[in-house]
Amino acid sequence: MRIDFTQLAALDAYRWLASTVTPRPIAWVSSRSAAGVSNLAPFSFFQVISDEPPTLLVNVNHHPDGSLKDTLRNAQETGELVIQLVSFEHAEAMNASSAILEHGVSEFEHCGIASVASERVAVPRVSGAAVTFECKVSQIQPFPQHNPNCNLIFAQVLLAHIDDAVLNEKGRVDPHKLDIVGRLGGMSYTRTRDTFEMIRPT
Repeated sequence: MRIDFTQLAALDAYRWLASTVTPRPIAWVSSRSAAGVSNLAPFSFFQVISDEPPTLLVNVNHHPDGSLKDTLRNAQETGELVIQLVSFEHAEAMNASSAILEHGVSEFEHCGIASVASERVAVPRVSGAAVTFECKVSQIQPFPQHNPNCNLIFAQVLLAHIDDAVLNEKGRVDPHKLDIVGRLGGMSYTRTRDTFEMIRPT
């Protein structure tokens, strides 16, 4: 099969990309508005892009009508985010938090997701998350430059919380204990427990 992306409608391009560039980690992003309303939403166009400074990148699409999602609004207003990785035990809660709610409605409250206070930012974090990154917003870049349909949020990591239960005897993360959920195409997800190792050539 040969697919000419220059001839595809946006939705078709998304479907092909989302079903082939897999598995994708999920950024479960909590944020807080200037008015103090907390928000929680998952994004699978997400990756680590730098270790100096330690920086994560989250792509936040606009709503179909062109309006901005609460995550982006909050990041613009406060300059802070908390990014959780999604363990299998939190998969259902993560999925529930993806519902489109009215502006100003907290997913934490609507979905009954427990939160705890962060240390470096005013944004709450998901209680019990295995891995959490408290971040400050370094940059928000509309994309594409002309007629943008999304925004790229560059989030610098200030502090991480890693559950001791997912560490091995050497104090390193054990992927089998971590059990992170990854996004595939359509409604499909995967888990990080099926792993193998290879030694890089010198």
